[in-house]
Amino acid sequence: MEKQRRLAMGVEYDGTLYHGWQYQPHAPSIQECLNAAISVVADAPTTCIGSGRTDTGVHAAGQVVHFETRAERSLRSWQLGINSNLPDDINIIWIKEVDAQFHARYSAVKRTYRYTILNRPVRSALARHRAWWLRQPLDESAMAGSVECLLGLHDFSSFRAAGCQSHSPLRDMKRIDVRRKRDWIFVDCQANAFLHHMVRNIVGSLVEIGRGERPVDWMQTLLAARDRKLAGITAPAMGLVLTRIDYPVYFGLDGLSSSDL
Repeated sequence: MEKQRRLAMGVEYDGTLYHGWQYQPHAPSIQECLNAAISVVADAPTTCIGSGRTDTGVHAAGQVVHFETRAERSLRSWQLGINSNLPDDINIIWIKEVDAQFHARYSAVKRTYRYTILNRPVRSALARHRAWWLRQPLDESAMAGSVECLLGLHDFSSFRAAGCQSHSPLRDMKRIDVRRKRDWIFVDCQANAFLHHMVRNIVGSLVEIGRGERPVDWMQTLLAARDRKLAGITAPAMGLVLTRIDYPVYFGLDGLSSSDL
């Protein structure tokens, strides 16, 4: 009998047409498409596990998944075979055999997301599914100055969706940056893990600060309040991309589990 192998893959996808990562019986999902494509190549029903869920309309450039199989295929055959059975908006960018102890979700130590805002008077035909278009001028310096208080281990209840299933609101924010490049504003967040809608809720509050509707220290007030009702709106899903997953170096994925965004 063939030996069971565990394979890890890097996945990029445009989430516009999908109801998120997680399999749903009555709606298209990224996981469903991947399971079907992997099963064709494995010639057996196969289920993959992702590093984390992404919501409806959210994209990924650095999602990581793993699956187990007894099928004997070269890594190149796995990648080419899976990609040939996927729709054009989902793609495997790398594949690697990993130790049986590796778990795409539970082995991850850091996750990174980027949120993109297009800040100009006219909309974009090309970026309509990639960025939140805001015509009103935003002060990116005020936005950047407001996020330092979010660094470190905090209770992020003010930025947590009502339906969040996490047992704890505590998260360790490793990095959060706000920067502008011409008409584009990028918000990059890295943490050990994120609460449901956490990045999008932070961005919604940042926009109020950028518009001058709230002072720079409002973010600190929100963090201390631990009350979602006081914070800004949830930013639209299409501006969010899962860009990177970090794992301990002994799994050998360093340099693979990230994107070029």
